[in-house]
Amino acid sequence: QVQLVESGGGLVQPGGSLRVSCAVSGGFFSIYGMAWYRQAPGKQRELVASITRDRVTTYADSVKGRFTISRDNAKKTVYLQMNGLKPEDTAVYYCNRPYSDSWYPWGQGTQVTVSS
Repeated sequence: QVQLVESGGGLVQPGGSLRVSCAVSGGFFSIYGMAWYRQAPGKQRELVASITRDRVTTYADSVKGRFTISRDNAKKTVYLQMNGLKPEDTAVYYCNRPYSDSWYPWGQGTQVTVSS
């Protein structure tokens, strides 16, 4: 049984930085790929970034060059470092598996608000 707990969100000014975390309980974390998703008001949930067990990463075009996904297998945690934040990055951020056919139950997400 896998539980996902996101944290680290908050209010930040445009151009600022924030690091969100996803703690994974249960499962064989070290062999699983993981991903960050976000859902903005009135929008569909979208894939933001992913990382394989070998630390190969991918990013949505909208965040390339600004966001960095990483993982700490010892802590069973996935991180998303967000730099140069824009108002359009405002969303609830979630972690999960990178493929819909292998999603775990969704966590509560963490709210990121970019506003002056």
